[in-house]
Amino acid sequence: MYRSFQNGDETAITGLWNRTLHQDPITLQRFFRQVLLDPNFDPKGLIVAEQDGKLIGAAYALTRKLAMEGTELEQGSAWVTFFLVDSAYTHRRVGHGLMEQVEQYAKSQGAEKMFFSSYAPNYFLPGIDEAAYPAGYAFLQKEGYRRLYSPVAMHRDLLDYVYPEAVGELKRQRESEGYSFGPAAKGDFPELICFANEKFNPDWGRAIREGILQGLDPSQVLAAKNGGRIVGFAMFGGYEGIRERFGPFGVDESEQGKGLGKILLHDALFAMKQLTLQSAWFLWTSETSSAGHLYLKHGFKTYRQFHVMVKELES
Repeated sequence: MYRSFQNGDETAITGLWNRTLHQDPITLQRFFRQVLLDPNFDPKGLIVAEQDGKLIGAAYALTRKLAMEGTELEQGSAWVTFFLVDSAYTHRRVGHGLMEQVEQYAKSQGAEKMFFSSYAPNYFLPGIDEAAYPAGYAFLQKEGYRRLYSPVAMHRDLLDYVYPEAVGELKRQRESEGYSFGPAAKGDFPELICFANEKFNPDWGRAIREGILQGLDPSQVLAAKNGGRIVGFAMFGGYEGIRERFGPFGVDESEQGKGLGKILLHDALFAMKQLTLQSAWFLWTSETSSAGHLYLKHGFKTYRQFHVMVKELES
């Protein structure tokens, strides 16, 4: 039997999640924050499968009801951010039934395509990790999903980190040219949030704003300026209060090629080392992008790859 979410299901879903998605366990509190408190949550989009009163599967789909910025609701798009089935009930088409249900929900909300699982802000993973969950990847393909692109997660050990002298020399050179680098001042944040929204994407501006509102120390947000104008930034600890989580991070395209990103990256890593953090990591970049090349060149290593998937929904 399939039905939509009811009060109390969160405990059973979290328990099933931790028994099936072994590489990515979660807490009930995290599920509460990222699903039930998400501004776009609709209980009708969280479908559970039951047998003999036992929850044996779940899948969650959503559409935008609250815009990330302005009035843009990304109409026509829906996201499924997780699906799971009790291992005792695999090969019984339970997963297929769950996906049919969430896709019907998405179509009822006007969606024409469904993504797995690039929803911002409250995604759990950028996409499906084929290495960790090969059956899950094969299942999505069988259900008609195709791969769009494959972001990677990276990690850098900070135990032996030392601020590079060459970066220090570059920083002094840029400062002599009128650039400045340092923690964002309180009065910088309106400009910084607008900069992140306009130059990159609204999720970055949201991450800055919500991080500060939830207690992030402003010193963990670093800004690069040229003549007093913000041209780049880097932060850490902004997502879910996890101090080791680096990002977001970016430099105005018109200012690239001057090493500003390199300076911001190492200023952030040094600040993390000052706080005795032992590592820096993030979930989402492209290895072939300019940022990906920068990370790899400065000690980061890829430790996971994900596939963002999409399916065109039949009307």
